[in-house]
Amino acid sequence: MKPRSPIYIPSKGRYENPITAKHLDLMNVPYQVIVEEPEFDLYARSLSEDKLLVLPKKYLDEYDTFWKDNDPRKGPGGARNYAWDHSIAQGHDKHWVMDDNIAGFCRFNRNERINCRSGAIFRASEDFVDRYENIAMSGFEYRFFAGGSRRKKPPYRTNTRIYSCNLIRNDVPYRWRGRYNEDTDLSLRMLKDGWATLLFQAFLQNKLRTSTMRGGNSAEFYDGEGTKNKSQMLVDMHPEITSLVFRYGRWHHEVDYSSFKDNPLKKIPGLEIPDGINEYGMKLVKTRSKNYG
Repeated sequence: MKPRSPIYIPSKGRYENPITAKHLDLMNVPYQVIVEEPEFDLYARSLSEDKLLVLPKKYLDEYDTFWKDNDPRKGPGGARNYAWDHSIAQGHDKHWVMDDNIAGFCRFNRNERINCRSGAIFRASEDFVDRYENIAMSGFEYRFFAGGSRRKKPPYRTNTRIYSCNLIRNDVPYRWRGRYNEDTDLSLRMLKDGWATLLFQAFLQNKLRTSTMRGGNSAEFYDGEGTKNKSQMLVDMHPEITSLVFRYGRWHHEVDYSSFKDNPLKKIPGLEIPDGINEYGMKLVKTRSKNYG
């Protein structure tokens, strides 16, 4: 059971350990990693060349970093925009775009985080989203926000930020922008225009915490400047609902999503949902291994 929509992984500086790609390989799920041309040969040492896409330079040259300054750094948004256009050119109506530091995926059931080796979770998510005509973007909750004392989570929640593992409609009138917090900005622009977003909590991503893995934004941004700039940019983008706060020894942004709580989910007219429970071929298998994924 594989996803219908293509999966793209923008990546930079993580050619020695392409974690998301490795875990999708374990799940037998197809994907393509988007890399900048100077790093192509380095990534080809870890991944087969047919799984690599070279980012056209124009996506970096034309990328809207939001702040009009002399900082040459772009972040991953240009590669994400290329993924969007590439999927349209291939005839798809949606696409997945994932961060390159996701160490596997889980099914969350009865407060248990169950490691998943099947692409069925992507297909199930696509089928659920296809029941509605106004979900612009959906995705998976972080693994560390579920399980343990965090009980009684519904299978999904609506109209919030979608991050790191995004399923996006190709026909919505947006593209990625900003040097930081592109996922939150894209979510907010969609919500402000009346679209709905949906965050699955029945399925989880084991996203590694910020700055715990070398490469990517950690090396390009956060190692040298911390987190204040990334939070300040979001405040500048959406000042009416976003504030800058200092907690746990570093700067954060705080977003008020309450104004979007009434954005409805609109079912496709004439929708008929089959009776019974569809497990998409998934079976629970007990193993001795304690290693994730």
